[in-house]
Amino acid sequence: MGEAEGLRAAQARLEDGDPLGALEVLRRLGDALRFRAAGQLLLGRAYYHCAQLERAQEALELSVALDPRNPEARFVLGRTLERRGRPREALKQLRIAAAVSGRADYQRHVDALVATLGSAAA
Repeated sequence: MGEAEGLRAAQARLEDGDPLGALEVLRRLGDALRFRAAGQLLLGRAYYHCAQLERAQEALELSVALDPRNPEARFVLGRTLERRGRPREALKQLRIAAAVSGRADYQRHVDALVATLGSAAA
């Protein structure tokens, strides 16, 4: 299985609600994903959905480092940080994702987290 084919297969497994299957496909690709932002994003999403949050954070931070303009990578990183109990760090990533993407659902997450944090979020 080639890299592009593997990424499509992993994406399909995630969309079908099978993050463990996606991880299996991505692991077979191995080092081919190391410096690919899209591959690290898929890996991070799969880890996130498997509640392997430390691994998710590592993959998503690498994805953001490789492609800082990708709002989805920043959004999932923000959600991961939020689940790890790091809301202020999460808020930074979520705000960037909302600003870059213009997506209302991203902004709703920002607003909800700001409301949770109260005046400390400013």
